[in-house]
Amino acid sequence: MSQTPAAEDPTPKRDRPWVMRTYAGHSSATESNALYRRNLAKGQTGLSVAFDLPTQTGYDPDSPLSRGEVGKVGVPIPHLGEMRRLFEDIPLAEMNTSMTINATAMWLLALYQVVAEEQAVATGSTTQDFEDVHGRLAGTTQNDIIKEYLSRGTYVFPPEHSLRLTSDLIAYTVNHIPKWNPINICSYHLQEAGATPTQELAYALCTAIAVLDTVRDSGQVAPDDFAKVVGRISFFVNAGVRFVEETCKMRAFVQLWDEITRERYGVEDEKMRRFRYGVQVNSLGLTEAQPENNVQRIVLEMLGVTLSKGARARAVQLPAWNEALGLPRPWDQQWSLRLQQVLAFESDLLEYDDIFDGSRVIEAKVAELVGEARAEIDRVQAMGGAIAAVESGYMKQALVTSHAARRARIESGEEKVVGVNCFESTDESPLTADLDTAVQVADPQAERAATEVVKQWREQRDQAAVDRALERLAADAKTDVNLMEATLAAARAGATTGEWAGTLREVFGEFRAPTGVSGAVGVTEAGAELTEVRDEVRRTGEELGGRLRLLVGKPGLDGHSNGAEQVAVRARDAGFEVVYQGIRLTPEQIVAAAVAEDVHCVGLSILSGSHMELVPAVLDGLRDQGLGDLPVVVGGIIPAADAARLRELGVAAVFTPKDFGLTEIMAGIVAAIRAANGLSLTSVEAAPDDRS
Repeated sequence: MSQTPAAEDPTPKRDRPWVMRTYAGHSSATESNALYRRNLAKGQTGLSVAFDLPTQTGYDPDSPLSRGEVGKVGVPIPHLGEMRRLFEDIPLAEMNTSMTINATAMWLLALYQVVAEEQAVATGSTTQDFEDVHGRLAGTTQNDIIKEYLSRGTYVFPPEHSLRLTSDLIAYTVNHIPKWNPINICSYHLQEAGATPTQELAYALCTAIAVLDTVRDSGQVAPDDFAKVVGRISFFVNAGVRFVEETCKMRAFVQLWDEITRERYGVEDEKMRRFRYGVQVNSLGLTEAQPENNVQRIVLEMLGVTLSKGARARAVQLPAWNEALGLPRPWDQQWSLRLQQVLAFESDLLEYDDIFDGSRVIEAKVAELVGEARAEIDRVQAMGGAIAAVESGYMKQALVTSHAARRARIESGEEKVVGVNCFESTDESPLTADLDTAVQVADPQAERAATEVVKQWREQRDQAAVDRALERLAADAKTDVNLMEATLAAARAGATTGEWAGTLREVFGEFRAPTGVSGAVGVTEAGAELTEVRDEVRRTGEELGGRLRLLVGKPGLDGHSNGAEQVAVRARDAGFEVVYQGIRLTPEQIVAAAVAEDVHCVGLSILSGSHMELVPAVLDGLRDQGLGDLPVVVGGIIPAADAARLRELGVAAVFTPKDFGLTEIMAGIVAAIRAANGLSLTSVEAAPDDRS
């Protein structure tokens, strides 16, 4: 009797999708908690926490340096009570949480661990069960301080001490929280700062070498367990719209990491050598002009980190289409989540092995990138490694130069950006018909509320216990003991973020990183437009009795200095004498510099949304010094209504991402100087108000 053949299963076997996140957090722990729970209900499979700048740089909400920054780019977490609120009704032992935190990473992980322990106790566990709780915690602390000196700017301590904190955290998690990724080596921010694919590969891998060498040499991990350290190192990468090249870059990362971990560190277990990474696709290329085009850019960028199975991301978070306009709304974040879900669940991508294996074109490009990256890695290592290359300014200068070259290609039209330098005609978009409602507005009372919350927290805690915990932290910081235990003790006692960081500031000191501007190569060949502006800068200087001096200032805690650096480089190319002192200045320091340097114009760059607090403070300070007529121009992600209000307050010109032409911006600055000094405008100058 013949048997009927079994019917074939029509459903092909599929790989498991990557972890899907959205980078989120704003205003307060309570509001951010509600946002997280909504996103999880929509199918998000992990959390990615955005902290506000005071939390990232170790200040409490009531610090003068926090003015205007509280709750703007993320959630304020000044103490344990707010971490409890942030994760209320979210079981941390079942969650995969990524925390974008660096200088204060140890502190935030300590708060996270304590909340997880408290949640376990609330469900019937005892302190004897904490080892099981720690073993279940999964997620990532970014904790890559080296790239903060190069691009993102939320560093606090000098490199040597920062690397000690990084190493201590890695050693602690490997020994006590084994599923936690204690560091994301971040090439993401390097690309945002202008890195080429070769630089992104090389500088990220040099950072990883510096970190692993430090952990190994600290002696905190047994030699037999060092492979576990390597196995817990993860990366956080960027992916631009050139998705074929990005795919090759990721395959190059896989190859180089396997080589480094095998040859330099002797890791034999192939699983421990695996290149594990998460990604947020490129934000640098998102445009304010025709922002609806950002949707297709985001999709193409996602392909670069998902198409190749052998180099596929473990976790993906996508920006929203309107991030060049302001803070995305929940619906905008949902749209980005749905892009991931359609690719993962509707397409057949996850049904196949690596579709690029055997491609001669892909293999040739990967080999090219690997060769170039090896050469740059060798160059940095010959200097003494990543820390030496940071302290000397080599890496920063290289990134500023690469970014200047990219800007020049866009301005010349060599590099096309649809809607910006080509195909600029457009019908009115219903997405941006009402710009005031096209983005989320952070709670304007967030700073006042957070200040009151931290005041109440200090009043109800045991101050003596806090003092003892901070004294222990200071004492341990003066030795080579791992600082995580003292940090956990401070968290449990009720210390604040500012107190933890302030204690370590007193021991370690602070640091100002090289700006990279002085030695950066700008425009090598001036075209007709730049030549005209140079002539106007020279002529205006002669009329005013000396070379024009421009102060480029970064007020507040915003460390994203890429735009300010490019303005400074182009201003230098245009003939200005440029005064640029780097990031994280108070309004008072900027006013003092304007007075001391006797400048003709002050340019302020603010990307954190704190422009309505910080710019008026600078204007008031200048008036107090008798410089009310000194022109002030402002650049940043500034909504139209805010730009109009700034002009009413006395700002000469407002520049936003749509003003991509740096030479045109220089012409606008010259126009502002001439107008402020009663000089006639010329044909190459536009009235400043027309550029806002």
